[in-house]
Amino acid sequence: MKKVFVKSYGCQMNVYDAERMADALAARGYVEAGTAEEADLVILNTCHIREKAAEKVYSELGRLREMKKERAAKGRQTQIVVAGCVAQAEGGEIVRRAPVVDLVVGPQSYHRLPELLAEASVRPGVVDTEFPAEDKFDHLPAPAREKIRARGVSAFLTVQEGCDKFCTFCVVPYTRGAEVSRPVAKILAEAERLADAGVREITIIGQNVNAYHGEGPDGRDWTLGMLLHRLAEVPGIARLRYTTSHPRDMDETLIAAHRDLPALMPYLHLPVQAGSDRILAAMNRRHSADDYRRIIDAVRKARPDIALSSDFIVGFPGESDADFEDTMRLVADVGFASAYSFKYSPRPGTPAADMEEQVPEPVKAERLARLQAALDESRRAFNAATVGRTVDVLIERPGRHPGQLAGKSPYLQAVQLEAADLAIGDIVPVEIVEMAPNSLFGRLAARPPEERASAA
Repeated sequence: MKKVFVKSYGCQMNVYDAERMADALAARGYVEAGTAEEADLVILNTCHIREKAAEKVYSELGRLREMKKERAAKGRQTQIVVAGCVAQAEGGEIVRRAPVVDLVVGPQSYHRLPELLAEASVRPGVVDTEFPAEDKFDHLPAPAREKIRARGVSAFLTVQEGCDKFCTFCVVPYTRGAEVSRPVAKILAEAERLADAGVREITIIGQNVNAYHGEGPDGRDWTLGMLLHRLAEVPGIARLRYTTSHPRDMDETLIAAHRDLPALMPYLHLPVQAGSDRILAAMNRRHSADDYRRIIDAVRKARPDIALSSDFIVGFPGESDADFEDTMRLVADVGFASAYSFKYSPRPGTPAADMEEQVPEPVKAERLARLQAALDESRRAFNAATVGRTVDVLIERPGRHPGQLAGKSPYLQAVQLEAADLAIGDIVPVEIVEMAPNSLFGRLAARPPEERASAA
């Protein structure tokens, strides 16, 4: 029996891809290992969004090189695979710089992983970064029911891949390709399998998920809003979320879904990146700061209690003090429940990497500190406003202490409570009584819990 260890970096797409790679290998007799040291096959599922992503991969490969030598000395063979967006971007350069790598495979070829591994066992250094004509989802095996159950009551479901936006700082169009949407029927079939295994909450994902335009059962292209309505009808699925979105694709049907669908959680991650129109234009975002404000106003009109999240980049080439203050003003105007914020770092091959007026690192650091302080204050204010309220919490796992359970609020907040008689997968009313730095604490409220989903 062979063992595989998958180390996944970056976004939710990579988490989903890692699971599907494990599923493809399970059909060939592989079981998942807890550590790289005990694995016959180690896969680094990489992300190119992070700063110095390639350098970090090479650093990890240096460690794996020594591990591979140690295992070989004991008569144990190890295959090393680099997958994901760094694999797509670097290609054969990875094998040249790190001969320890047996296989480099891009994100569109995971369905060929068993065959590629067989080839690499005979001729190490295989590179497959082509964009195949066939749809990988049609060839990836469905995970076993017990495997889905073991992964928990919340699951990701990819509905769309790639991006056509070509933001000047981003490598995704080059590593993931053009926007492609899966047909509604195939998405529904996967959702039904998840529900049958006890999944209660599905987060549908894509690089640009609200650009979804998959073929519906009526032969028309469906929008994300239409898809959400249909997914809400799947028995057993109580909660829906989606990420990550682009402001240009927030259409009326999607905003209306936030108003009309009880299953669609009141949480929206909508990256804005900057509050300056000049910087947004340089980023090729094709929306203004006021466009973003108008979208938020429309969403809040549809769902007044919605929790908003976003992404921010500070120190983009040419960003002045005034541009940065525009970003701070937008943060104050909108009020975010959570956010991700980063210093701009060049990605090789992107237009922004060659722009003049690169902002000095000390300036970036100072601006990021100010921005994160404002975002943290906004996050704490949102969480504090939850104290005293009763919200439905999806119980996902045991808590840190005996008798304690942990789950998520509708607003994606981590919630801890004492409730030994509940089961994983229950959705129960919880009164929030205390706010901690990274979670909320609550107690079971008087309203009866939702009827337990069958795990049979």
